[in-house]
Amino acid sequence: MNERRTKMFLLGFLLILAVQPALTAVFGADTYSRYDFPPGFVFGSGTSAYQVEGAANEDGRTPSVWDTFTHAGFANGATGDVACDGYHKYKEDVQLMVETGLDAYKFSISWSRLIPHGRGPVNPKGLQYYNNLIDELIKNGIQPHVTLYHFDLPQELEDEYGSWLSRKIIEDFTAYADVCFREFGDRVRYWSTVNEPNIYAIGGYDQGIVPPKRCSPPFGFNCTKGNSSSEPYLVVHNALLAHASVAKLYREKYKVKQQGFIGLSIYGFGIYPFTNSTEDLIAAQRAKDFFVGWLLHPLIYGDYPRVMKQNVGSRLPAFTPLESKQVKGSADFLGLIYYTSITVKDKSSSLDGEPRDFNRDMAVELIRPVSIDSLMFSFTADNVNTSQYYEIPIMPEGLQQVLEYFKQVYGNPPLLIYENGQQTRRNTTLQDTERISYIHAHIGVVLDSVRNGSNTIGYFTWSFLDVLELLDGYESSFGHYYVDLDDPELKRYPKLSANWYARFLRGKSVGPEPGALIEIGNNPSTANSK
Repeated sequence: MNERRTKMFLLGFLLILAVQPALTAVFGADTYSRYDFPPGFVFGSGTSAYQVEGAANEDGRTPSVWDTFTHAGFANGATGDVACDGYHKYKEDVQLMVETGLDAYKFSISWSRLIPHGRGPVNPKGLQYYNNLIDELIKNGIQPHVTLYHFDLPQELEDEYGSWLSRKIIEDFTAYADVCFREFGDRVRYWSTVNEPNIYAIGGYDQGIVPPKRCSPPFGFNCTKGNSSSEPYLVVHNALLAHASVAKLYREKYKVKQQGFIGLSIYGFGIYPFTNSTEDLIAAQRAKDFFVGWLLHPLIYGDYPRVMKQNVGSRLPAFTPLESKQVKGSADFLGLIYYTSITVKDKSSSLDGEPRDFNRDMAVELIRPVSIDSLMFSFTADNVNTSQYYEIPIMPEGLQQVLEYFKQVYGNPPLLIYENGQQTRRNTTLQDTERISYIHAHIGVVLDSVRNGSNTIGYFTWSFLDVLELLDGYESSFGHYYVDLDDPELKRYPKLSANWYARFLRGKSVGPEPGALIEIGNNPSTANSK
């Protein structure tokens, strides 16, 4: 990073601290136990198929858009060809989950492993793998929470008709979901259809930094095709229609017998105005409508937020009356992905010119702390490369804000926090006390929110293992367990955070410090720093 960019970045970050010093404070109770939560509250952890399974070319699996993307060198040269080899090591990993004390495990199904051509015949080997994994979880008393689509679309569907840009995806996705419900639904009760379509649309179709890497000038990062002004809105629209189609299928064909629940996961931020000016206060609300209302307004009220329709105009697809009726109420629960907070300034001047994309339609300037997840958004000057920064500032009150917003604005739906965790540089140490501090603070505000009436019913850390991170490969990690990539056996080592989470899950009273160690595999107190 050159000197001017460094100064601009530091200035923006210092302004966050100056305007909102409370953002660095730790909220929630200093000590608590899982028994402070209501009976039945679920605690778990998660991964996703491409990030953990490996075996990319084995047993009939065909390439997904992530294979294409990583093999083109866009994830720091890393690929998911082997990843954590979860495909072969799932029994070992489930035993680590048992030792950690997880109630539940969230994972995704690889569409191209189960149905290699995107439609048509089911792959027997893929079917066997997911049956084996689910059976192993159930045998050990761990609830499977399944995501149908975590960004890894079969490449054949992308090549054939542009996947989420076409309404053909609705039929194919529904048929894929039908296979999953038929084959696994007797043991799986929680299904999330599409993982954070808001982020997928912005990253993949506006900025072009994730598959299928579509964007248009002057937006995005060296794309060869796409339209940043219209495609993100079309992708989310089709994702909502596909979700509604899958929910309708489940309720009509499987719900009575399987008694499961269909949800959709949303990426959310705590969002704060840069100043108390009327313009910035309105801008903060506008940002909430664009980021969260983009999905939640249709799911709860049957249409997009008014400000989106005003600012985006004819580029925002419209629901027919029937579609509106089908989308409204189609989620039995919501999944929330939360990591950090952002501060926004009004930038209504961006509505004056053309072309426009999601950011310019939203008409705000976003100032955000450093984290790899925030690389999804190129809102600060000169597109500062956040891959140089790792640790996410602890901003748990942003999570509390989001939970309260869901309660006040969207009727307090059942909510599962499906991702929350701390990013560190990979392979530095097993003594990840900063991850403990982060998770402790966020579970604390979840407890506060539940006591204040939030209908949050579960919390999952991201991630269970150090997986392939989709933006920077193996440069950073979120895991409770370190995976030694230099070991042919890919040996797993528990970090201090695995021990801390295990103590909490066993009902011990915990604070922001590691506490007494629980034996998990190779004890983190004796394992060498990596």
